[in-house]
Amino acid sequence: MAVSTSLPAPRPPHAADPEAGPLALCGREPHVPAERLVAEMVPPPRFDSVRFDTYVPDPAQPSQAEAVRVLGGFARGIGGGAPTAGGGKRRWFGFGGGGKAAPAGPRGVYLDGGYGVGKTHLLASLWHAAPAAPELKAFGTFVELTNLVGALGFQQTVRTLSGHRLLCIDEFELDDPGDTVLVSSLLGKLVDAGVALAATSNTLPGKLGEGRFAAADFLREIQGLAARFQPLRIDGEDYRHRGLPEAPPPFSGEEVKRTAYATAGASLDDFPSLLGHLSKVHPSRYGALCDGIEAVCLTDVRAVPDQSTALRLVVLADRLYDREVPVVASGAPFDALFSEDMLAGGYRKKYFRAISRLTALARDAKGLIAAG
Repeated sequence: MAVSTSLPAPRPPHAADPEAGPLALCGREPHVPAERLVAEMVPPPRFDSVRFDTYVPDPAQPSQAEAVRVLGGFARGIGGGAPTAGGGKRRWFGFGGGGKAAPAGPRGVYLDGGYGVGKTHLLASLWHAAPAAPELKAFGTFVELTNLVGALGFQQTVRTLSGHRLLCIDEFELDDPGDTVLVSSLLGKLVDAGVALAATSNTLPGKLGEGRFAAADFLREIQGLAARFQPLRIDGEDYRHRGLPEAPPPFSGEEVKRTAYATAGASLDDFPSLLGHLSKVHPSRYGALCDGIEAVCLTDVRAVPDQSTALRLVVLADRLYDREVPVVASGAPFDALFSEDMLAGGYRKKYFRAISRLTALARDAKGLIAAG
């Protein structure tokens, strides 16, 4: 049966009438003040309550239990007072948990592994476990960190973060030469100021930028970044799908629309239109784009047309996953979003992560369809 053409159009972002229809992401153009960028540098809602003891290592992957042990020692070595410029005699890392000061060398830990092995869980657990006060710890994605520099300026960002004990950087990726030089300089200043670093990525630090730009031209900066971290490998399969049933197939457009109108706080957008809208909003604002959204409903999902669009979609998928926003979609399945060339290229791990996270959010949305 066709959906009634009398359904009202999706309401604008601030409409208060619950009968006016679902929200529309395409109608939102959020502006995020600089003070909010700093205040929100904490673990996102999905990882607000995680701790080391809530991480469940796979018995078949001993590197996972080892990562918990090593990071526990790292947290104990950070301390809770103000940072000491140059590191001083502070107990930096305590990687072995023995309480000895770390020798000169890397002043951070870098969690390397495939998507879905729990790296963000561990990074957020480290943030929570570090004894410093919340205002002396910062947690953000690589995109959010580079945007902070854009909003505050380089020197003000250095001054702001230099007062921290710990900086956690999730989804560390170097997608262009400008970011490489910027982040290398920023982290160098922060290390000199005594800030401990922790990062996650799907790429070993010495391989950052590989397959994306002429990394050889910026080898000195990339090697400088790698020297600031001790890599910690975490092996395993994607926990989001370990032992779980297959994700639901795409729903019909009628089901998606009915669900959007039946779910309080849901948004409803045509997928191609949403992709076009994302090009007008800076990726650092995608979190704000999702403010107040309880479910995302998408019609006519199809393969993304180009790599720039695909990378913007990856960031949106990350922000939806962070905020535990279920996704209901019609059209192509999520594993058909990216072309074979994309999945074989330099950004393949980002794309696989996006597929994994969107699939998990689609699974979370099954109850909404039933309710609708």
